[in-house]
Amino acid sequence: MSLFGFGRAPGWPVVLTDGPVVLRPYRRSDAAAWSAVRRANQAWLAPWESHLPGTWDETNSPAAFRYVHKDQRRSARTGEGMPFAVCLREEGRDRLVGHLNVGSIVRRAFCSGYVGYWVDSAVAGRGVIPTAMALAVDHAFGPGGLHRVEVNIRPENRPSRRVVEKLGFREEAYHVRYMHIDGAWRDHIGYAMTSEEVAAEGGLLARWHRIRDREG
Repeated sequence: MSLFGFGRAPGWPVVLTDGPVVLRPYRRSDAAAWSAVRRANQAWLAPWESHLPGTWDETNSPAAFRYVHKDQRRSARTGEGMPFAVCLREEGRDRLVGHLNVGSIVRRAFCSGYVGYWVDSAVAGRGVIPTAMALAVDHAFGPGGLHRVEVNIRPENRPSRRVVEKLGFREEAYHVRYMHIDGAWRDHIGYAMTSEEVAAEGGLLARWHRIRDREG
């Protein structure tokens, strides 16, 4: 794993790597790649995401990415978010395959944030998002200065729930009609983890490596 950080908000900007998985800040030049993977994964992603007005193609176009990127830069600059492009390094090139954000960050006595993510269905099941999650959480607990991270997932979204459950996040809440998604107010399960829960294991990435070793 490597961490290369400097900057304006705690722990940002930064590039995080583990094997072929790379987390980095978005660039304006990501517009075409971001749009292509989002548009190709409409059936995979749309049931689990809140929607802006417009069609899927419109809200996931290269032009729409300009507004997404602007909002990401603002949240990162103010310390409210750590928005990562999730990439796979293949033959010396990084291919954008997903997204992970540590957002809604509150500091002072709380020092907590919420994690959200998505991944290209073409690489689902290859450990990309668990690795990305472990990298981001370790960074959030370290240079990012957080004590707690939370993840909220619809009960029906078993692949996403498997990610956090495999990593050892605690299920601690059931949020009734939590967020408006896919045309209705949807329930969510709340998961959480604090820094103390992985410190003795050397961090979440170390835990994840041991899990993968056991699974062969």
